[in-house]
Amino acid sequence: MRKENDMSLVSRRNFMKTAAAGLAAPALGRAAFAAEPVKIGYIYLGPIGDFGWTWAHNKGRLALDAALKGQVKTSYVENVKEDASAIPILKDLAQQGNKLIFTTSYGYMDQTIEVAKLFPDVKFEHCTGYKRADNVGTYNSRFHQGRAVEGTIAGLMSKTGTIGYLGSYKVPEVVLGVNAFTLAAQAQNPKIKTKLVMIDSWFDPAKEAAAVQTLINLGCDVIAQHTDSPAGLQVCEQRKAWCFGQGADMKKFAPKTQLTAIEDIWGPYYISRAKALLDGSWKPDDAWWGFKEGTVVMSPFSSAMPENVKAAADKVIAGWKDGSYDVFTGEIRDQTGAVKVPKGVRMEDKDLAVIDWYVQGVQS
Repeated sequence: MRKENDMSLVSRRNFMKTAAAGLAAPALGRAAFAAEPVKIGYIYLGPIGDFGWTWAHNKGRLALDAALKGQVKTSYVENVKEDASAIPILKDLAQQGNKLIFTTSYGYMDQTIEVAKLFPDVKFEHCTGYKRADNVGTYNSRFHQGRAVEGTIAGLMSKTGTIGYLGSYKVPEVVLGVNAFTLAAQAQNPKIKTKLVMIDSWFDPAKEAAAVQTLINLGCDVIAQHTDSPAGLQVCEQRKAWCFGQGADMKKFAPKTQLTAIEDIWGPYYISRAKALLDGSWKPDDAWWGFKEGTVVMSPFSSAMPENVKAAADKVIAGWKDGSYDVFTGEIRDQTGAVKVPKGVRMEDKDLAVIDWYVQGVQS
């Protein structure tokens, strides 16, 4: 006698008992238990304890976990290099059953596209890039809006007329940042010059600290950074130079000299995309959020900032939100003095997304 008949009899008896009790019978052939949480994966450039870029992305992941508890299950891999070594890691995340994978740095762009071709049923989202596919979307935050706030503050706070910018790589995100910082500062003081030092790394505390030492030695008395560790701020604290945090509020590393910080708030975006995955509405969008949507937030202003400086900074924030302000409104000239944006014209997103030239006043 086949054992399966015994199980069939048990199932039928249970079904009849349920029906006799006047209760809704369970659908035969369907899972009797709630669906398993949907898996969502992340790859991070640096460690989650960098207190900057990766820390902010991981904070967004945790916000997703909390908002959709029981519906999603997230995982991450940190310290993933922006080279071919990212490919097997992405493949592994896909093979583990992750249905949505976020690749959180510009240098993962080509690797994301390559792996996405191998897993057409998996959705991918790449941060700060511009290449898309049927199952690859892109997302970014308008960090340059925050840079304009920092530049406004720097233009009013600098006594030397020379401000500094610590950069990582010459990619559009960083070029936008230094340009926005400089243009906003020049709106307050037309004679402002920005010294730019690139270190060819997003996260290298030793290089960051050394670069900031150089900027201060060059006469910079206000310094912004586009790298991920707080090492530069610690140098500013020691040498009494004004500074700004990157990606998160870094005040505890420079309690006397941090004026404010751009905080990257990724949670709302991650939650919205996970919900789209769950309800079947996910599409490969090209999202670029900012102050208005809440992905760019300034940390509390330092008490060292005079009231007129705080007011000027708040005005820029309000202008970004209501559309009355855009730091990339011409006339704008490049380092050679050539007009790149005519007077009264606002640069379009498609041009901002690929910008590769510095504005007049940036000394690189």
